[in-house]
Amino acid sequence: MYLHLAAAMNVLDINTPLRVEHDKKRRQFSIRLNGSHDRAVLLYEYVGKKTVDLQHTEVPEAYRGREIAKHLAKAAMDFVVEEDLKAHLTCWYIQKYVKENPHPHYLEHVLH
Repeated sequence: MYLHLAAAMNVLDINTPLRVEHDKKRRQFSIRLNGSHDRAVLLYEYVGKKTVDLQHTEVPEAYRGREIAKHLAKAAMDFVVEEDLKAHLTCWYIQKYVKENPHPHYLEHVLH
């Protein structure tokens, strides 16, 4: 009964750490939620040889407010820094994340 109720409520298992996966071919970061049925995603595109546009972050409504998008944003910004890319922050959430986490190594890679 409890397991069924948890699944119906889309409860994340507290003991399961969120794991961000990066699919470079599809140009997205994702986190599997509730097994593999639901996914939170951050989409990006290359708009130049060394420039990416972080376009859109989406977390299913049932999972919002749990800082899931924050994990996606961190992974995307860490990728930008590691690959020495420049980034356009089209996505409002990424803009918010960088504003709240103004690390110099992030800021020097952001195009204004």
